[in-house]
Amino acid sequence: MKKNDSKTIAFYLQDGVEVLDFAGPMEVFAYAGYQVFTVSATKSQIKSQGILKVTPDYSIEDAPNADILAFFGGNSNVAVQNPKVIDWVRQQESVQYHFSVCTGAFILAEAGVLDGKTATTFHNALENLEGSYPKVDVRKNVRFVDNGNVITTAGISAGIDGALHLVAKLQGVNVAKRTAFYMEYDNWKLGDGLILSDDNPYTNQISITSLSEFEGTYEYENNQKIELKLNAGNKDLFAVIDGMSHPIYHERGDTFSNETNRPIHFKRDSKGNILGYSLTGDGPLFKKLW
Repeated sequence: MKKNDSKTIAFYLQDGVEVLDFAGPMEVFAYAGYQVFTVSATKSQIKSQGILKVTPDYSIEDAPNADILAFFGGNSNVAVQNPKVIDWVRQQESVQYHFSVCTGAFILAEAGVLDGKTATTFHNALENLEGSYPKVDVRKNVRFVDNGNVITTAGISAGIDGALHLVAKLQGVNVAKRTAFYMEYDNWKLGDGLILSDDNPYTNQISITSLSEFEGTYEYENNQKIELKLNAGNKDLFAVIDGMSHPIYHERGDTFSNETNRPIHFKRDSKGNILGYSLTGDGPLFKKLW
């Protein structure tokens, strides 16, 4: 991550918070290079789902400013009903994005962050959110809702989808794809949410037709051969090397990159047909065989 891309994220955790609600997004943001710290009402140890003990980094009295403020479900009423917590949320004027998973949306709603916005939450809490906060347009059957600088997700595992979406917004789709690949998270579908913002990161993806031009068998290092195949679902190519699949991500034009962000430069003949690829701009050409 470039230094100016780095974001700080405050994870507000209450006693009884759902483990995967915060642990899933924490994995996403940590791998993507963000600085994550935890905050609670006090610095007293909390227990997630009655199992995992967590000692917060900060209390609301001494927590530093953050670029992103995140809230999670699991006993979220403890925070909703604490006026000091809600006042603290309202006072975070330097926050660029608000993010919630599951019933963490109730904390944002109580603080007024969701007034006049569209949101979602855990499926069993949708009617409660709608009835308790009439200024919020509550949506069902969506993994996440993106209002621009406020993102809410459905329950538990949907937080991973919302976190990947936020990474895609801030750093680009390929960074999010690499993060999902690293996590072996195969459930993520690009744009599988309600996106109401103008900065939709999925609008300029390469077409399936254009990607199919690059399919085929190619030369590879050490006199090996590789097959490039199309993953239509994620609009990617993948290379099969020694029986293992490796994603190949489109960057721009005829330039792609692999899961470690190594550039792959495809070359064409005068008629526009793919000749092969090189791993440096002027490096040796690995020919397309068929």
